[in-house]
Amino acid sequence: MSAAGRSGDAATSELGHPRPAGDFGDPPVRIGVIGTGFVASHFVRELMHRPAWQLAGVLTRRPLDACADFPAQGQLTDSLDRLVGAAEVVVECTGDVLWATETIGACLAAGRLVVTLNPEFHVTAGSYFIGDGLLTEAEGDQPGCEAALWEEAVALGFEPLVLGNMKGFLNRTPSLEDMRHWAGVQGISLPMVTSFTDGTKLQFEQALVGNYFGADIACEELIGPATDDLAEASRILGDAATRIGAPITDYVLSRKLPHGVFLVAHHKQEQRAALRYLKLGDGPYYTLIRNNIFVHLELFKTLERVVRHGRVLLHNTAVPRLSVAAVAKRALAAGTRIERGCGSFDLRGVCVRIDDRPDHLPIGLAERMVVRRKVEPGQVLTFADVELPPSRALDAWHAVRARRAAVLDRCGCATPRTAGDEERTGGHHEHPHSGREADPPGPAR
Repeated sequence: MSAAGRSGDAATSELGHPRPAGDFGDPPVRIGVIGTGFVASHFVRELMHRPAWQLAGVLTRRPLDACADFPAQGQLTDSLDRLVGAAEVVVECTGDVLWATETIGACLAAGRLVVTLNPEFHVTAGSYFIGDGLLTEAEGDQPGCEAALWEEAVALGFEPLVLGNMKGFLNRTPSLEDMRHWAGVQGISLPMVTSFTDGTKLQFEQALVGNYFGADIACEELIGPATDDLAEASRILGDAATRIGAPITDYVLSRKLPHGVFLVAHHKQEQRAALRYLKLGDGPYYTLIRNNIFVHLELFKTLERVVRHGRVLLHNTAVPRLSVAAVAKRALAAGTRIERGCGSFDLRGVCVRIDDRPDHLPIGLAERMVVRRKVEPGQVLTFADVELPPSRALDAWHAVRARRAAVLDRCGCATPRTAGDEERTGGHHEHPHSGREADPPGPAR
């Protein structure tokens, strides 16, 4: 299937619906939640006002008495079995790759439908579970909103060229002092605000949508033009996609543009006059925009999509092309222990083609690891550079890599653009900066 024809409607669940559409919300659909952070907390608060949904439990790894500020105290549990037994649909929103791999695997094995706000999980280990049940990223965060915008654009006859994220701020090596300040101001965890600021989160987001829609990248770490003129960014990125001959996933860096996402697309020549009248310009590139990202509030749209229709919005595909590699922020001596790579002051993530760097270390796996040998700042880490503890996520990554290698062998080519479509359901390397640094530290977005 061509990338332009790709939409969420094409990816349907093998499962039966938990409820017939006519019985939706009567009785309420039982929702389990994994996580007790910012997204989970505000999602649960809103869920309590929605009669079609009933909170079945909230799984946390924190001591239950340490969650005094979390709503629905009586629904907190530290038992995965209890959560799975009580829920029909599970919402996972921890941002933790290793934990999500364990919990999501258990939920799917039990026949539960799983909706996530966790692109880090999908890009690192999610492909392993394609075909095991209904697993989808939700609308609300940038990847889901880009997927929804792609669906809308295709329905309107557009041919997408660029999946675009609007990034408000970027500092690849922020200070601990600044990140502690902004974590307190914004009410989110230190690792999360750091991964937003250094670009790791964005790289995961764009890898995820790129994989699902069969898009490529123009360069490692993406182009990310720094401009307040979205039309200029659309021309730069549209030209890059045209040179490559395929849609690309990328972003624009601007403090003045909205907190949203955009799509650059072509349309038929005979629609040019009409689109000019509709204020979209003369083409050949047309820019479609979603100005707002509502995160936990838009989760309900994907829940309805899943429960009513059994339809996936977005996942990483069974044979992904793109990954997010770990890059050293600073010199790392042999023996350095890193508890968690994402959102750390040791590593950041950059989007790469798997086939270009087959031995790269996915940053989502960089937890509780030890550096084996000296690593220079800017170096892309490989598996040979580190010692990793056993984990299901690590096993999942190696299984997906083997699956991709098998697909490439069958295709008889190095990096076929159709490799992802075929099974969509079922050393020292310096890394060049491919974008410009932003202004001095400010709030992450």
